Amino acid sequence: MGTDVIDRLLEETVEKGDVPGVVAIAGTADGVTYHGAFGHRAVDNRVPMTTDTVFWIASMTKAVTSVAAMQLVEQGRLQLDEPIGRVLPELTTVKVLEGFSESGEPRYRTPKRPITLRHLLTHTAGFTYDMWNADMMCYMERAQIPNIIECKNITLSTPLVFDPGDRWEYGINIDWVGKAVEVVSGRSLQDYLKENAFTPLRMEDTGFRIPDGARSRLAAMHQRGEDGTLTRIDFEVPQDPEFFMGGAGLYSTGTDYLKFTQMLLHEGMANGTRILQSETVQMMRRNHIGSLNVRPMKSAIAAVTNDGEFFPGMEKKWGLGFMINMEDAPTGRRAGSLAWAGLANTYFWIDPVERVTGIILTQIFPFADPKVLDLFAKFETQIYQLR
Repeated sequence: MGTDVIDRLLEETVEKGDVPGVVAIAGTADGVTYHGAFGHRAVDNRVPMTTDTVFWIASMTKAVTSVAAMQLVEQGRLQLDEPIGRVLPELTTVKVLEGFSESGEPRYRTPKRPITLRHLLTHTAGFTYDMWNADMMCYMERAQIPNIIECKNITLSTPLVFDPGDRWEYGINIDWVGKAVEVVSGRSLQDYLKENAFTPLRMEDTGFRIPDGARSRLAAMHQRGEDGTLTRIDFEVPQDPEFFMGGAGLYSTGTDYLKFTQMLLHEGMANGTRILQSETVQMMRRNHIGSLNVRPMKSAIAAVTNDGEFFPGMEKKWGLGFMINMEDAPTGRRAGSLAWAGLANTYFWIDPVERVTGIILTQIFPFADPKVLDLFAKFETQIYQLR
């Protein structure tokens, strides 16, 4: 029984045409409890999905970059609450976008306080994404600034949309964190993460650049049309980028990413190596936005994302790198669990109470796909039933 139910759940989702293929994996701090792959890597071929398939994990990158920053906080090379402009001088001159004049010219003002690393890690710095903020979409179109996925430095020059610390809004914050890691470490984000995360965690298929040996295992990207049909599309994060996108640039596998989430369940330990101090992991799991709340994400670019909100109506906070549900969830996830997602409908959660973690991977736009979210919830529920 047990895992057979999960197998059938994933198989049926593929058979109904809800997804071309899917990889799902879950485990405890000590081992893997489920790992399955169903369907195909692309809707237009018969190459089977396998458990070692490589996916663009998009914003699941943010947790990894946040861990890198906290390693440097432990070493005293970064400070959570001093102005980050001391490390990133560009952020000392950033302005707040107040709106637009009648002629369409942007109006700016000076922010009320400086940006800190804590602001960046918690998405309270004032930065946003064009896909979830109509004003920023208009600003970037007018200024001819490319989307963040193109990994152009000019994209990071966008203004704030509110004063640092005033509210939570999802944005390019962790790309700036990646820049801070590079400055204080003296290394590219790719090299820093390889040495301080991927190698000790044995995440051999994870990186900003797709390894030659992994390209043959890459899942194709798909677009869901208004009628629900899926079409394969050309998509790849630049392999020779102007900057390594600490907020969304990584490719990985379910197996690799589970090693990362298990490390956090292990209070920062993996393979006999300490990645983070236990106290640091515990600090990252706490609410760092006070009375502010994680807000629903309203789509401004329908082809890229639907409106998104996890557990609607439930209070949610943000730690240092993760969303935190403040109540027990109907899936079995306990209050105080960590979670987030990637733009192409990849999702994970880490439950430090029940000591369980899980990941589900697809490659479909737009984000917050109802069919994938339904599958994720059912998968998560079944994982808790195994316990």
